[in-house]
Amino acid sequence: MGLDLGRRGRRVALEVLGWLLVAGGIAALVLPGPGLLMLFAGLAILANQYEWAERRVEPVKKKALETAEAGVENWWRIAMSVAGALALMAIGVFWIVDPDAPSWWPVRDSWWLLGGWGTGTTLILSGLIALGLVVYSYRRFRAR
Repeated sequence: MGLDLGRRGRRVALEVLGWLLVAGGIAALVLPGPGLLMLFAGLAILANQYEWAERRVEPVKKKALETAEAGVENWWRIAMSVAGALALMAIGVFWIVDPDAPSWWPVRDSWWLLGGWGTGTTLILSGLIALGLVVYSYRRFRAR
């Protein structure tokens, strides 16, 4: 009985993780972050339980690799990707420092930089992940 409960608990935990990664991946398609990578990871986890997820893993993986290859297609794209990741990290640091709202801010000061250190930390982590993905993509698709 205890072994069965542990197995079910593991299954539920993996399913929750898979759905969180899928939801986060969909959000990160339009927000800063590695959307296709998170979507792929979530579908790969859910593919252990659901046939529909198993059918979607390969197309998402293929699109993620195509996007990674296109991101390092030339030096201009590499430079812009690195600059974007560094800018994202700089905005995260700015968010953590949380300066007072500027005089031109048109709404209540309490609405300036909503989210505080949590948002700033997430932005910095997204920038680090983006830099890691640029390095991975470069090594996989350009370094020959």
